[in-house]
Amino acid sequence: MTRGRKVKILATLGPASRSPEMIEKLLRAGADAFRVNMSHGDHETHAETIAAIRAVEKAIGRPVGILCDLQGPKLRVGQFVGGKAVIRHGSHFTLDRNPAPGDETRVCLPHPELFGVLEKGQRLLIDDGKLRLKVIRASEDAILCSAEVGGVISDRKGVNVPDAVVPVPALTEKDRRDLAFAVQHGADWIALSFVQRPEDVAEARRLMGGYGALMAKIEKPAAIDRLDEIIELADAIMVARGDLGVELNPEEVPPLQKMIVAATRRSGKPVVVATQMLESMIESPAPTRAEVSDVANAVYDGADAVMLSAETASGAWPVEAVTIMDRIASQVERDPGYRQQVSFAEVLPDHTTADALAQACASIIQTVAISGVIVFTGSGSTARRVARERPAAPMLVLTPSQKIARRLALLWGAHAVTTKDIGSFEEMIAKGKRMALRHGFGVAGSKLVTLAGVPFGTPGSTNLLHVVTLTGDELSRHASQSTS
Repeated sequence: MTRGRKVKILATLGPASRSPEMIEKLLRAGADAFRVNMSHGDHETHAETIAAIRAVEKAIGRPVGILCDLQGPKLRVGQFVGGKAVIRHGSHFTLDRNPAPGDETRVCLPHPELFGVLEKGQRLLIDDGKLRLKVIRASEDAILCSAEVGGVISDRKGVNVPDAVVPVPALTEKDRRDLAFAVQHGADWIALSFVQRPEDVAEARRLMGGYGALMAKIEKPAAIDRLDEIIELADAIMVARGDLGVELNPEEVPPLQKMIVAATRRSGKPVVVATQMLESMIESPAPTRAEVSDVANAVYDGADAVMLSAETASGAWPVEAVTIMDRIASQVERDPGYRQQVSFAEVLPDHTTADALAQACASIIQTVAISGVIVFTGSGSTARRVARERPAAPMLVLTPSQKIARRLALLWGAHAVTTKDIGSFEEMIAKGKRMALRHGFGVAGSKLVTLAGVPFGTPGSTNLLHVVTLTGDELSRHASQSTS
């Protein structure tokens, strides 16, 4: 099951899609990795979902990535008399620490840490920005606001604080339990929600204890101010446009998306664009033209992966959503102008042999007709370096580690295969040729670029680049040698 496209598709599983039959349909339609949203469902359900993914993975024979997405610290108001109230436009409204049910003038805000940091003029956005309050006065016990945009407010609605760094840990007690569960069940990626500062990423990594890879979700304006530090500490970045679009003006999000994608691409780490990509397909079998353009723009920008949320988790058309996303991405990558577009982010190599060879590989592909890049890697770092250059030829990644093969399911252009480790240069060339033929990366006469590190089995030692030509009979010759 070799994909023709380079961008990856990350599909969220939920009530509409977590059965083994549907997981297989989504994989065959084009999904490369699956997201398990820890905000919904219990551990028993998530364990069944992960087991189903692994069973389908084994049946199909392709490594499949699993991302467990932590809920993060969601701020919420308390409860109201009768379950809801109406805040009038321009009226005063108070958020306080009194647990009594609220009304049209006040409600409890059960987050004491907010009372000390809010200042006059700062905004509070309630229910994904449907209600907008501006702080008039804040004390240790009450926050008096004016309602810039009023409306109906009901129990436990979410609160966003775009103008302040909120002194809450990025990991709640629930997140810590969910993270332990994700590590225990072999999640390849763990996504950290509502990251505000690099320390949030460092804390999550410490709790992971070296298991899995960490993806930082950029959905708070505070994270933008320290983006480079967050990218440096994380293994990947997600542009989570849902909450980012709540806390910023809508017109600010597209340029920020491009900036985050470009910054992450320069680091050589995967970047995922997420939220509302084919939102109308939750109910409709076809997307809007605007949604198609949105997905296409993310592909043109060189994102490693594009993500489906409710479209596949709870929507009526999960397989169709993946199919259409696959078709959009494939069409963009066939566009003659795609190569120029996807190379917009200038990527300067680090001063290492490995980076110099990855850049040389991309240069060779531009000069010589190369049908594929064969990368031997134990840690995945060589594959990331090659992918950072966004080469025109597809990349076959051979690794002895199933863990790394699964993790590379979110890396642009990487078709990862687990195979026994190699012990010599001759074995590397012979195996690379056979695997290229087996997985459709060339035919007789095709040229391939091979990248590896010597001595073999030493992580991060990429120091060898070799161009080979297929004769086309490598598989049959190997079979006859094995039986003789």
